[in-house]
Amino acid sequence: DWGEGEREARAGGRGRPDDTGSLETGVLLELLAAAVRSGAAVPRALDVVGSCVGGREGAGLRAAGAALLLGASWDAAWATAPPRLAVVQRALRPAWLHGAAPAPALHAAAQASRQDRTAAAKAAAARLAVHLVLPLGACFLPAFVLVGLVPVLVSLGSGLLGG
Repeated sequence: DWGEGEREARAGGRGRPDDTGSLETGVLLELLAAAVRSGAAVPRALDVVGSCVGGREGAGLRAAGAALLLGASWDAAWATAPPRLAVVQRALRPAWLHGAAPAPALHAAAQASRQDRTAAAKAAAARLAVHLVLPLGACFLPAFVLVGLVPVLVSLGSGLLGG
């Protein structure tokens, strides 16, 4: 039955929770790019993707789309949006104000978001490596001394003293 999922969602069943968590910014931008490439106007794309995303970001997208449909200025429409959506606002601004194609700007912003995320992951890995040097050194250096150097020194000492 097609309406079964909707009824369960309203009844508190298997429906999507109100806050689905944070979607990666690059994925959000690609979803918007797909919506506008399929022919949706910017406000409709914001509404549809906002409905799919859910949470604070989804509500912010839907509110911005609704405000644009009602004739609000670009900045006024985005005034209540979460700060994380600023990249979406910057990517779509030329399309709304000057009539530029929004899909290339959204795709470029998604690529930049992914590159930023990759750079942040590499920096975090480098910081982790630096933080692991001291504990690993404190564990492995005594073991190396006991297993590698002490037998050699004992062997040399017994050879010199005994011989």
